[in-house]
Amino acid sequence: MATSRLTDLQAATTVTSLVSHAGSAFMEWLSLTNLLQIVVGLGLLNVWLVRGGSSTSYRGGKAQTLQQEFAAYGLPGFAFYLVGALKIGAAVVLLAGVWMALPVREAAALVAALMIGAIAMHLKVSDPMMKSLPAVLMLAMSAAIVALRS
Repeated sequence: MATSRLTDLQAATTVTSLVSHAGSAFMEWLSLTNLLQIVVGLGLLNVWLVRGGSSTSYRGGKAQTLQQEFAAYGLPGFAFYLVGALKIGAAVVLLAGVWMALPVREAAALVAALMIGAIAMHLKVSDPMMKSLPAVLMLAMSAAIVALRS
């Protein structure tokens, strides 16, 4: 009976140690940088792959879709595809960079530059500042990734 209790105590201690170690490893993995990379990466993929054809209150000018938004800014048609490819590519690097060595800092810098362009386009068409809020937030998070990855 005493041996059984000792074995139960050892098992409980081992399980507690494993759970504690797993929790610690998860918290190390879930750094601010990784969290920002996930938020920015998923945000970009959401805008370009899920909601690109949907109307939102943040679309520039009177645009109903992402492609119409580029037209509202007076940009050439190829700009939509170029910017889309750059943002989707950067999103993939940011997300995969959580688990593997990739040029995350460069991808975040690219996103930051594109967000400066997005803010400039909102200003160009005299949008209310509220329409620039997502770009401003993405710029801040991307700049933070660049700073934290230095």
